[in-house]
Amino acid sequence: MSVTSTAPGSVSSRGRTAARRLYSDAERIRRDSTRWTMVQGILAPVQFVVFLISLALVLRYLATGAGYEAATISIVIKTIFLLVIMVTGAIWEKVVFGQYLFAPAFFWEDVFSFGVIALHLWYMVALLTGAMDPVSLMYVALAAYAAYVINAGQFLWKLRMARLDAEGRA
Repeated sequence: MSVTSTAPGSVSSRGRTAARRLYSDAERIRRDSTRWTMVQGILAPVQFVVFLISLALVLRYLATGAGYEAATISIVIKTIFLLVIMVTGAIWEKVVFGQYLFAPAFFWEDVFSFGVIALHLWYMVALLTGAMDPVSLMYVALAAYAAYVINAGQFLWKLRMARLDAEGRA
C-alpha cells in the first residue's frame, strides 16, 4: 500500500507511517505552472548532450594527444551550461519550494551539485592560471564529469519518484 502525506511520520488510517511526498499539492501546482520547469526540462538534456560531446573530446585527447583545444573549449562550454542550470534551478526551487537552495525535497542533490560545481570551477581556475599541465586538467575534467553523472542520476531518481507519486495519487 502506498500512502502519502506532506507531514513526515504521519500515520495513515491503517496505522502505517506514511512517507513524505516529494511535492505537496501546492508545490506540485507551482512546479507545473512555472516556466522554470520548462527551462530546466530543456537545459538538462542539452547539458547532457554537451557533456557527451565533451567527454568524447577529453577521452580522445587523453588517448591520442590530439584535440586539446577542442576538448578545452568543450569543457568551458559544459561549465557554462552547468552554471546556467544551477542558477535557473535555484530560481525554480525558489518558485516551487520558497527557497533558492537546499529545499528539503532536493537537499542532497543541491549539496552534491556544489561538489560538481567546485570540480568544474577547479578546472577553470587551473586552466586560467596555468596551474596544471593539459593532461592533469583533463583528469580534473573527468572527475568533474563523474560527479556530474552521479548528480544527474540523483535528479533523474527524483523525477522518477515524482512520477510514481503522481501515479499513486491518480
